Amino acid sequence: MMHIWQLQEAKAKLTELVKQSKKAPQIISRRGVNEVVVMSMEKYSELTHQNENIVSFFQASPLYGLDLDLERDPSFIREADF
Repeated sequence: MMHIWQLQEAKAKLTELVKQSKKAPQIISRRGVNEVVVMSMEKYSELTHQNENIVSFFQASPLYGLDLDLERDPSFIREADF
């Protein structure tokens, strides 16, 4: 369950905060304003796609394996007045 921790409470109960962040992201507030989110490394990696390299990214594309014609057609050059 996500919980909002006041900064002083988070400092005093850091071990519990880390334990709970493995179950669900935890919010730390300061002076009544939500400031940061503490989450598990697994969830962070999932959100930022850090486990994925560029090759895997392109292989997961719906265009992967299609025979695309990537040649430019030079006939569409337009005039520009400078």
